[in-house]
Amino acid sequence: MTVQGSIQIVLLLAVLTAAAPLLGGYMARVFDGGTMRLTRVLGPVERGFYRVIRVDARQEQDWKAYARSLLVFSLLSWLALFLILRTQSVHPFNPSGFSAAPWDVTFNTSSSFVTNTNWQYYAGETTLSNFSQMAGLAVQNFLSAAVGIAVVVAVIRGISARSAKTLGNFWADMTRTVLYVLLPIAFVASIFFISQGMVQSLSPAKAFTSLEGVKQLITLGPVASQEAIKLLGTNGGGFFNVNSAMPFENPSGLTDFVSMFLLLLIPVSLPITFGRMVGARRQGWAIYGAMMIMLVVAIGIVYAAEGHGSVAQHLAGVNGGNFEGKETRFGIPSSSLFAAVTTVTSTGAVNAAMESLTGIGGAVPMANMMSGEVIFGGVGSGLYSMLLFVILAVFIAGLMVGRTPEFLGKKIAAREIKLTMVGTLATPLLILIASGIAIATTYGRRSIFNAGPQGFSETLYAYTSQANNNGSAFAGYTGFVQPNAPGNHGAFGITFADLLGGGTMMLARYLPILAVLAVAGALAGRRVSPAGPGTMRTDNGTFVVMLIGVILLVALLTFVPALLLGPIVQGLTNQVF
Repeated sequence: MTVQGSIQIVLLLAVLTAAAPLLGGYMARVFDGGTMRLTRVLGPVERGFYRVIRVDARQEQDWKAYARSLLVFSLLSWLALFLILRTQSVHPFNPSGFSAAPWDVTFNTSSSFVTNTNWQYYAGETTLSNFSQMAGLAVQNFLSAAVGIAVVVAVIRGISARSAKTLGNFWADMTRTVLYVLLPIAFVASIFFISQGMVQSLSPAKAFTSLEGVKQLITLGPVASQEAIKLLGTNGGGFFNVNSAMPFENPSGLTDFVSMFLLLLIPVSLPITFGRMVGARRQGWAIYGAMMIMLVVAIGIVYAAEGHGSVAQHLAGVNGGNFEGKETRFGIPSSSLFAAVTTVTSTGAVNAAMESLTGIGGAVPMANMMSGEVIFGGVGSGLYSMLLFVILAVFIAGLMVGRTPEFLGKKIAAREIKLTMVGTLATPLLILIASGIAIATTYGRRSIFNAGPQGFSETLYAYTSQANNNGSAFAGYTGFVQPNAPGNHGAFGITFADLLGGGTMMLARYLPILAVLAVAGALAGRRVSPAGPGTMRTDNGTFVVMLIGVILLVALLTFVPALLLGPIVQGLTNQVF
């Protein structure tokens, strides 16, 4: 590790820790219905939207009504995005004259962006028009992020409620998230990115001749506006194929640092929002501490592995670390930090090739996702996933001491534990089932580029990423070929990956949401028991250690055999990937 790299890591974590209580407190006021300075400007817009969709924002919903509204909204969002992408050839702002991608790629893309995954089986600048990027993908970047935050707010209300059995109003929570949280921050971030040289244009591609005399086209587009919400909403889908490694999408070391700050900003702030809304700030900081410990460990391992390099590189006489697949502007420190940060937050944006990480370095991003999206995680989804593990940890601790488990004074009954197990195990099961089908079938194997453990890692990473709302990839795994490529158009091996991945993303997104909303509905209105001498505290260091242990036991051990077959074996061999 270098001094410069260590300073960068410490500085990023310090700035985030300072910003978390500020944004966390602000979001608590937003979702408690408080008045902010922005209310004077955005209040009429908010009320006008409610009138248009004919919703009474003051009418609260129980968990079933909340879930129905969420599912209806998500279905309509999916249909709208699918229609936009399939009719791309007739839209304006299409200077390159792109036609629609194959239907199966559109199915996968629609499922990806509606679920906040942003997995991309295509190269954005060669496949989608500016209109599709703006009206389709960028809009869903806002809406899918708002859905995740709305869910965690509803769960917090269920935990903190004293008498009511309602969780709030989905339409109000989603609207206030977009207007008062996502839009203002994304607007400021967009202006900053433009000032730093990030492209923001509707002009067609520009022709130029390189220093080697090669004629090329430089694609332009509305990059800065999409980049801001891509990062802030933990979406990750880039305008360009190489994502944040592209200078037009990430011009400098400063924009790289701000990018990592943005993608962590809301996830690190939501635990503080939780503490404020439940009236137990120490509880929020305890959850924050557990998440931060796991993040620091992940960063340290990736940085050490990439700084050391692989066995194959040492045998070839290559020393000084693994520079394979990394942007020279960022080097090993920023690339390692970005790889860890983007996978703990379920963002999926990358500034280096994830597949070119060493075996051990590549295992960490997988393990980050396999933890259950709880190391800060995606906006909203990270905290509600963590709260499921908190309930599970409380239950296990209660069994150990022979007491009825309680969380914030509310007893945890059998129904909540059953729902918690559904919420925590659904995603791991989907990952293993999808990966097994892809490896065991002829159609699935057609998407694998590399042989041996690296090929297995490609498949495992693909479905781990899609199931955990991440979207980053080991680039060899594919579900898209150019429609005019001879012998490839319509090949079912490619369609298979699109359909299996799209279905995995949908199930892995909404099954845990339904489970956690049902848990919140069961806890809402349950009588609060006063703390007694035997009450187990959930806001101290002992519980933080217990919580981390439960996460490692339940989540990561599920995947140990799979990790051993892929990246760990790769890291212990002398094969060059």
